Amino acid sequence: MGGELPDDAGAVDIATASVRRPGRDVSLITYGGTLWKTLQAAAELASDGIEAEVLDLRTLRPLDTGAITASVSRTRRAVVIDEGWRSGSISAEIMARIIEQVFYELDAPVARVCSAEVPMPYAKHLEDAALPQVGTIVATARQVVRGHD
Repeated sequence: MGGELPDDAGAVDIATASVRRPGRDVSLITYGGTLWKTLQAAAELASDGIEAEVLDLRTLRPLDTGAITASVSRTRRAVVIDEGWRSGSISAEIMARIIEQVFYELDAPVARVCSAEVPMPYAKHLEDAALPQVGTIVATARQVVRGHD
């Protein structure tokens, strides 16, 4: 992604997560390269009547557990979007913290959208097939909110 920064932008507090889009129906928790895809998915979900909150973790260590649990407590549903594999990933750790700390506030199981468990392909079309994409994020969020797709 490219863009312009104001001259007075200043330093960014990367030690804390940031709500990039407020919402009430589901928390979409992400970081890094999947942030823009997640924001695009949230816009698509909004056109379908689903208000998704997008939480940008910004950094993974320390993990801002307070921001994660606050977001999920508000929306009562969560989807974690992660370019890592499902097995042994940061998404598994985020899900564990949600379950440990706000399980009884959930209205649906926590879901994940992760990369395919394959070595990252070199060819662009295969890389796109392996990484999380907007359509998959949208379909997963709809499933979490509505219980079906």
